[in-house]
Amino acid sequence: MTIHLEHRDSVAIFRPTGRLDSASSPELERMLTAELDAGTSRLVFDFADLDYISSAGLRVVLLAGKKLRTCQGKLALAGLRENVREVFSMSGFLALFAVAPNLEEALKSVA
Repeated sequence: MTIHLEHRDSVAIFRPTGRLDSASSPELERMLTAELDAGTSRLVFDFADLDYISSAGLRVVLLAGKKLRTCQGKLALAGLRENVREVFSMSGFLALFAVAPNLEEALKSVA
């Protein structure tokens, strides 16, 4: 898996590609923690190129949500492929986070 990190204005955009599982989620968690510790309070996960997410990947997303809630931050998910959306739906995560069809809409929701 590859994780691209981009900043637009004061929004951190994480773009993982491939599989987000127990082998790759520690790297995303490390990058995410560094961003949040640096004061980032607006975050988008762009999952348009994510093929698979496991419970370990979901845990990292939940961690981000919890940390952002404590500082009144905002988090949105973008570009969920059908199989990834199904995992988020079955876990109940779609009710916890703003979900947008694409990155531009997600950026508007965290503005």
